[in-house]
Amino acid sequence: MRKFPKPIVVISKCIEFEPVRWNAQMISSELVKKLKPFVNFVPVCPEVEIGLGVPRETLRIVSRNNELRLIQSATNLDFTVKMREFANIFLRSLSEVDGFVLKSGSPTSAFKDAKIYPNKAKSALIARGPGFFGREVLQRFSHLAIEDERRLLNLRIKEHFLTKLFTIADFREAKNSYSINKLIAFHSYNKLLLTAYSQKELRALGTIVADQKERPFAQIINDYAMHLYEALKRPPRLGSNINVMTKAMGYFSSKLSKEEKSFFLSSIEKYREGKLPSSAVLNVLKAWIIRFQEDYLMKQTFFEPYPEELMETDVITQRCDEKDYCM
Repeated sequence: MRKFPKPIVVISKCIEFEPVRWNAQMISSELVKKLKPFVNFVPVCPEVEIGLGVPRETLRIVSRNNELRLIQSATNLDFTVKMREFANIFLRSLSEVDGFVLKSGSPTSAFKDAKIYPNKAKSALIARGPGFFGREVLQRFSHLAIEDERRLLNLRIKEHFLTKLFTIADFREAKNSYSINKLIAFHSYNKLLLTAYSQKELRALGTIVADQKERPFAQIINDYAMHLYEALKRPPRLGSNINVMTKAMGYFSSKLSKEEKSFFLSSIEKYREGKLPSSAVLNVLKAWIIRFQEDYLMKQTFFEPYPEELMETDVITQRCDEKDYCM
């Protein structure tokens, strides 16, 4: 079993922390509940931080003269400047952070689906986009693991988010060690994971690790980080995951019975069809890794990219198409 570092995650305070929404309610999230023992959360409510009470009159994003403003319709107060100032100060204060879980649909915290209106009065929305705080998060930290609580109900989006989050946290520890050996180790045990994510970036990362040429560690780590974040930018395609799973089975092919191989290939097809989560297939492989004591595979994060307590045991969340991952 892997020992995981605790990722540092900024989260909208109204999600499982405090009832600070405009209507004095709190948002329930089973995933956030499960994450609490494994993550160092930094809860924040931008609207409360700029002085708005609980409960409060709602805010909306209004497009005026091709400029977005944050308006409280009931009072006609404009909180655009206050929110931008808070976002800049707060985000600059973060010395280390690995990810964000933001409130979906919020005019401040949403990272992609806040409603944008033509005016402060009742009217149909004209577009959707990031909230004012969410926009600043994307501008500064788009390379990190960023999601909202609603999208995290989707199984594949959640798997990608958790994999990216814990990989980035692990990389942060290697980076902060100032040890080239720690970086080499990180690269080694993430090879299969990176194979699934991007073979192109894996080759670039391998070159960086191998071609040190007495370069300063800071330069090596910065180059590595750039390609690592690019590799993790999008989730692996189903086919890429299946290729790595099938490749892993090859380590045991001569030792498995015909029935075991058939069962595994059947599980792969069910995963492809959305009838099984990836964890179900990975558990079969992990059982063989332990059974046959395959040392190389034992160290690969692909088989346990995040704590097993967070893995799905059945398919209870909606699957999605590749387009749903687009930021």
